[in-house]
Amino acid sequence: MASLPSASTKPTSVQLGRIHVLKEGSHPPQNGPVVYWMFRDQRLKDNWALIHAVDQANKANVPVAIAFNLFDQFLGAKARQLGFMLKGLRQLQKSIEHTQIPFFLFRGTAEETIPKFLGECKASLLVTDFSPLRQIRKCKDEICKRVSDSVTIHEVDAHNVVPVWVASDKLEYSAKTIRGKVNKLIPEYLIDFPTLQPPNKKWDDATDQFLDWDGLIADVLRNGAEVPEIEWCEPGETAAMEVLMGNKDGFLTKRLKNYSTDRNNPLKPRALSCLSPYLHFGQISAQRCALEARSFRKLNAQGAWEWARKTLMDHASDKREHTYTMEQLEKAQTADPLWNASQLEMVHYGKMHGFMRMYWAKKILEWTKGPKEALEICIYLNDKYEIDGRDPNGYVGCMWSICGVHDQGWRERPVFGKIRYMNYAGCKRKFNVDGYTAYVKRLVGEIKKRKAESPVGQKIKQPRNEQH
Repeated sequence: MASLPSASTKPTSVQLGRIHVLKEGSHPPQNGPVVYWMFRDQRLKDNWALIHAVDQANKANVPVAIAFNLFDQFLGAKARQLGFMLKGLRQLQKSIEHTQIPFFLFRGTAEETIPKFLGECKASLLVTDFSPLRQIRKCKDEICKRVSDSVTIHEVDAHNVVPVWVASDKLEYSAKTIRGKVNKLIPEYLIDFPTLQPPNKKWDDATDQFLDWDGLIADVLRNGAEVPEIEWCEPGETAAMEVLMGNKDGFLTKRLKNYSTDRNNPLKPRALSCLSPYLHFGQISAQRCALEARSFRKLNAQGAWEWARKTLMDHASDKREHTYTMEQLEKAQTADPLWNASQLEMVHYGKMHGFMRMYWAKKILEWTKGPKEALEICIYLNDKYEIDGRDPNGYVGCMWSICGVHDQGWRERPVFGKIRYMNYAGCKRKFNVDGYTAYVKRLVGEIKKRKAESPVGQKIKQPRNEQH
């Protein structure tokens, strides 16, 4: 495990480096409430954005509220992703009741619902989560235009240990070039969280809006039934901490000892942290994971670069041994049983092993008409079926595999050019390929059988002999 510095003293408020001012309101500011628009960091604990919102509200002696806008059609999310998210939010609302911070949920486009809410409650400050996704940046730009000139808007990076805009102000060539910059900033930003303070002033309306969570979740599951829920991963903050620190099967407490030897073996998925769904939906803080890992260290010792664009274009018309349509790939109808198994694992289980994600994406490059089509298919399938899809990390993974982002040039070969190559023979040298395909067959068979025989909501577990 990489070395982590010692903890700093608990802060009393959020570091200025975490806060990005998107819009400066008129001065003097109106004495209205603070609204925290939550979307990427869906948690009560260890949330710098929520801490900042309450801190600013208390300094101004005004009330504070949380607003969440449900993007029903955000990047093609279906029942698998929206069900997990909403069930986590239902738990969050229940947990937040004791803080006397009201929780409001809106449906529609955030460009309309958030400015409207700010106007109705005469807010003075909007605090938002940070996301690098183009759609979210565009949405925030529009909100800045629509809100009153008296409203200030702060963006807080509560998702990353080191805020993105502090870590680097340019597109980094590779992971190696940014790693040193981040490591230098770790002592400053990898600090413990202050205790979330209760608001000094209550919201005018003593209770937040009534939310029919059961009806809302049922509606989302029905409309997104094309990609059904997963049942092996329980949503919410409590479940996330159990996966990280649980006495029974926590990653740090029980499974970390196997990580270094088994992390690239798809037959041993429990060697990985299994935290990506929780990190994606912000149900656990990456900073909390790092802080806990540090304590365990004491107990356990257009994004492609020009070279990549050129090499991909040079080999775009190379003859492919196999060419498959998007429909054939989605249905796992290729001549490669290993690739088919990884696709089926993703479709039915909602999560593909990390090593297989790389192989899976690179074979799509090999089997399609060119890099543009390969990347489109890769992102489409990843976003549709992965529980942690529609995430910056996922897009970088696709770009690394297909476009060489954060990688280097390798020996030139047909189709791939200088993009790093992976093949079936290489996988056979790393792990039991036949064992993995057999494991996925059993897993998919069990999921199909239980879904046919059991009431909706009964958990689908991993085969017992694969949970170690």
